[in-house]
Amino acid sequence: MGAAALNFRASFFAAPHRVMFLGGAVQALLAMAFWSLQIGGHYAGLWSLPVWPLLTQIPMTTWHALLMGSGVFPWFVFGFILTAGPRWQGAGDLRQTEFLPPFLFLAGGWMLVWLALALPVLLGFGLTLAAIGWALVARILTRIALIPALGREHIRYVALAAWLGVVALACYGLLAINGDALWGRLGTTLTLWGFLLPVFATVAHRMLPFFTSAAIRGYEVHRPAWALRVLVAAGLGHGLLSLFDFARWLWPADLAALVASGHLSRIWWHRAIGANRMVLVLHLAFAWVPVAFALFALQGLLEPGALGQAPLHALAIGFFSSMLIGMVSRVTLGHSGRPVAADASIWASFCMMQLAAVLRVLGELPLPGPGAILLWLSAMAWLLGFGVWALAYAPALWRARADGKPG
Repeated sequence: MGAAALNFRASFFAAPHRVMFLGGAVQALLAMAFWSLQIGGHYAGLWSLPVWPLLTQIPMTTWHALLMGSGVFPWFVFGFILTAGPRWQGAGDLRQTEFLPPFLFLAGGWMLVWLALALPVLLGFGLTLAAIGWALVARILTRIALIPALGREHIRYVALAAWLGVVALACYGLLAINGDALWGRLGTTLTLWGFLLPVFATVAHRMLPFFTSAAIRGYEVHRPAWALRVLVAAGLGHGLLSLFDFARWLWPADLAALVASGHLSRIWWHRAIGANRMVLVLHLAFAWVPVAFALFALQGLLEPGALGQAPLHALAIGFFSSMLIGMVSRVTLGHSGRPVAADASIWASFCMMQLAAVLRVLGELPLPGPGAILLWLSAMAWLLGFGVWALAYAPALWRARADGKPG
């Protein structure tokens, strides 16, 4: 084995964020490139597309929800939390023998899921491998959450959410076996409201004030526990109500989430934030949470489905995708020995995500004009924005740290 290969191996497998972030980057580019083609062909009518055998058995929207919710975001969540979580609880960094098996199961599982487009029989096997990898991560997080330490609420929420994500993948697996759309709906609901929102809200609650205090002199850290609890509980309530078709009763839960997230966004803001783009992207990303729940609440008060998927994508693109750019950039920079500052690539990527969110929301509203074109433009903006980030920062995941330190 050559020196270059040895250096790659030593660097790439040195820390959990490296392997997980790169896996997530590959998944994100594949998933959004595929979705952009599908949107452009099937919805906007811009070109013709082949008929994939798997998509004749499960709805294309379910496939998209599976890929993005369970196949893209979790890689970045796991990379971040397997790096930061042990430090939250005063534990040491994870060993390779702990984080490599989950990575290998996840990588192998999602390779089979992609092949299932042509050979649907592989879908169940792929989801099983991915679920095993996910469960291994959840077990690590559970062990960390049980470490006696002050302030275990955040890591406990993340660990519990990780197990709900395992259940969600199991539901998708049952969809692959019997084709019952109910299992796909349950998997999507659990992924969004049981895993993604609790994890992203918890990480923001823990880290956003901390990162801001590190950048702004005299910044006062506020982490009101009630706001996080209300936000997580309201999200779970929204998921349960929507699952049982109580769409007209979603608005109380959505209003509660709006109040909690709006309060957090307000108390976390500081006039000096605008001068530090690395912190600004995190605050602007979180500001999408009250916007999303305002849209959810408005839809509940008007008529179920009146705003289509606009509230959902304000949350999924505006909050999840934008926060992903901010958090992952910060970890990648800090753990590659480079200055933690938002350069032109990070800012361009973040701005493209904002454009993607706005276009996706507008594409769902009852406005004049070809809405399908807006959906396609949104997907392209997402893909371009993340592509800019990956081009600039993915190489840091397999290169040695600039400062010569391990990790």
